[in-house]
Amino acid sequence: MSDKSTLRRNITTGRWVIYAPSRGHRPRDFAKEDRERRALPSHDQNCPFCPGNEKALLGILYQMPSDDPPGWKTRVVPNKFPALTVDGNPERKSDGIYLYMEGHGEHEVIIESPRHDIDIAAMSPQEALAVVKTYSSRYRHLRSFHKNMMIILFRNHGPTAGTSLIHPHSQIIVTSFVPQHVRLREVIAQRYYDTWGRCLYCDIAKQETSDGRRLVAENDHFLTFVPFSAEVPFETWIMPKAHQADFGDISEEEEESLSAALQNALRSLREKLGDPDYNFVINSSPQYRGGEPHLHWHLTIMPRLTTPAGFEIGSGVAINPSLPEVDAAFLRS
Repeated sequence: MSDKSTLRRNITTGRWVIYAPSRGHRPRDFAKEDRERRALPSHDQNCPFCPGNEKALLGILYQMPSDDPPGWKTRVVPNKFPALTVDGNPERKSDGIYLYMEGHGEHEVIIESPRHDIDIAAMSPQEALAVVKTYSSRYRHLRSFHKNMMIILFRNHGPTAGTSLIHPHSQIIVTSFVPQHVRLREVIAQRYYDTWGRCLYCDIAKQETSDGRRLVAENDHFLTFVPFSAEVPFETWIMPKAHQADFGDISEEEEESLSAALQNALRSLREKLGDPDYNFVINSSPQYRGGEPHLHWHLTIMPRLTTPAGFEIGSGVAINPSLPEVDAAFLRS
């Protein structure tokens, strides 16, 4: 593989990514072999998410029941330090030439297990499925409110990814506006549809399936691949094979397939890269756009293996020292 730099254009955003293999290492060198996460107890008496510590919670919004102690599989609770709150007024206001509004929205925490020491990658298939079902259940509930324009479901894993509490959890933040970069993705996808009469993301799925070099895995309903224009080493997408704009429209059968695909992807990162920090986010359509023929939800995993420096911050252009084809081959091996 040549060390010569190349640039690739992200077809979904229009942004360019620089690939500079000479600045990086072989895939195995990204593994955090020198870092061992300390062993955790199955229960921590000081953890607010552990059973028995409910007094530390602001309340329980939802829980999936279990026949085994402590009587629940997953829980959803209000974030104690929310980014946005439901009592904020989303009405826009002006301050001279500037625009502002109150922080209207919601911020929930999904406690993925009663156990303090288990992660999605290490769960049983049934436990992981319970997490995915909780995702879809809360997503549908929050989607039912008119003011909730965008639902961002995400997971931070590890300190460099923004984790503040160790107990395995995901989060949902709901906003009363649609972020500009989400609208840009929509515009690009609509232009593609207007030009070709096809969904851009469906075409990406076909391209990655026929090419095969960046494909990591697939099951009945989902493809797992490193995107052609990955911005960071081992960036991974999990995409439904069937056209589907809104994550909330996922079926029970698809929930099971997504759970398996997500577990496989996270286990691969853990086993091959030494359990790196990562973020994942479900990129879904905004409110009232679920039926659009050009939008296609997908889950993006972004390992925290490199740090953006001055050029990336100044230019907005990512430098990836690892080629997607090499990363995908390593994850498949």
